[in-house]
Amino acid sequence: MEQQVYQAEHYIDGHSKANVVQAAYSEIHQGHLVLINREHPIRQEVSTDRLLPLSSFPAIHTLSENMLLDRTCLRHLADLLEACEGINDIIAVSGYRTRMEQEQIYESSLAENGAAYTACYVALPNKSEHQSGLAIDVGKRNIDVDFIAPAFPDSDVYLTFKQLAAGYGFVQRYKEGKEAITHISCEPWHFRYVGYPHAAIMDRNDWCLEEYIDQLRSHPYEEDHLVFEDERAYVEIYYVPAASEGSTTTIPLIPCERYAVSGNNCDGFIVTAFRVKGSQAYV
Repeated sequence: MEQQVYQAEHYIDGHSKANVVQAAYSEIHQGHLVLINREHPIRQEVSTDRLLPLSSFPAIHTLSENMLLDRTCLRHLADLLEACEGINDIIAVSGYRTRMEQEQIYESSLAENGAAYTACYVALPNKSEHQSGLAIDVGKRNIDVDFIAPAFPDSDVYLTFKQLAAGYGFVQRYKEGKEAITHISCEPWHFRYVGYPHAAIMDRNDWCLEEYIDQLRSHPYEEDHLVFEDERAYVEIYYVPAASEGSTTTIPLIPCERYAVSGNNCDGFIVTAFRVKGSQAYV
């Protein structure tokens, strides 16, 4: 399920009227907010029509040819690189990977670096965010770039990239102090696209994605929603549990100018309802 504006159905329930959208159970495994880790593996391969080559933006430097990313993720990566003025200093090291590529990387790291190192920095096949197309490893552009752990210092344009990332929908996925939750060591080079305003909310509260998904469960449609407001938009975010497997979930929508729906890859859907300020907001 792409995060975009949906054409809502008109649903009548007794004397009340509300807009709703229908979602198949399988769609909990799709969207920009899917949680991917060792407990919540990839359940569906990303559709190839969701991917674009980084060569679509010729100014972006890449470690290898034919690198792909989710099209929305790539567009905002290009914007972020321009905003931080790092287009000539930052290199895209690794983007989308197939299951086979992740297997090869995992086995190669085991052979070259050992089990302990690999467990800290390389996810098992089907448990890697790279298979979603929503993760990008970036590094300092130089002659010798480490594919597994590229250098990405806290200085110059690299620090600016990190400081601006949330405004473009990206979070540093694996931070220091979150290892007990993510089960991955700190990776200053690994950024995950979750979209606006989710990245800003996570950044303000110092939440990793596991913590954020848990927080959203405490904001169901029927109760208080998570509210975010900045100069661009007023946003309400809420959780809708999925119906049983094989059933369709009716997702209620609040009045808004635009909305996005994403599965969480666990047990339900996250609705992001925008009341736009100005002419445009990132979705």
